Amino acid sequence: MLSLKAVNHYYGNWHTLWNVDLELKSGECTCLIGLPGMGKSTLVNCIAGYQAVESGSIIWQAASGPPRDLLSLSPSSRTALGIGYVPQDKRIFSQMTVEENLHIAMMAGRKGTGSFGSDLYDLLPELYPFRQVKGAALGEDYQYQLALAGALVTQPKLLLLDEPTRGMGQGFMHKLADFVLRLNRELGLTVLLAEQHLPFIRRVASRFCLLHQGRNVAQGQMAELDPRLLHQFMLPDEAP
Repeated sequence: MLSLKAVNHYYGNWHTLWNVDLELKSGECTCLIGLPGMGKSTLVNCIAGYQAVESGSIIWQAASGPPRDLLSLSPSSRTALGIGYVPQDKRIFSQMTVEENLHIAMMAGRKGTGSFGSDLYDLLPELYPFRQVKGAALGEDYQYQLALAGALVTQPKLLLLDEPTRGMGQGFMHKLADFVLRLNRELGLTVLLAEQHLPFIRRVASRFCLLHQGRNVAQGQMAELDPRLLHQFMLPDEAP
């Protein structure tokens, strides 16, 4: 579905991503794992189109179309191809209602209707009573649900989640894990998330990619994310 080869990125003169390779297969849930500042969010933003890639390639391969090089495409064009994105800051329109936010998000997505459009409130039923409420009046949990809904209404094939548990309580993290599992395992949506909360990662992800100082130092099935790797590249109290 998505293939990254030798991706390099710079913030000014600071080399932040070093020859990162990553393969995302359809139907999998992959987690970018690593300590803060190691390049997880930068890599997600490069895929979404909000950060420029200095060199390398990001190739999108849909089942029904030819390969597409994403580097020449804008974020909205990537959304139209089928890449949904929920950033850390959620980026909802605070002075617009839930339904106004979703209408704007749908305009950025593909034409036509589908299950994510027609069944959106079935997926996120807690949003339904707030559909005429402005984004600013929603609690943090509901604002994140709105950001999720804004990504899903575009009918994505790949969903990018950047630090989804950051600042959230245990109750919401448990509910979010259930939701991600449903999207991935029941509805077949491919998911890539940048995350560092290990219990959440172990619950939702089938594969991992470990970033350290902008380099991909390990990747594989979740069973291969062993204590040795965690002690070497994560804080000791993060190990199981």
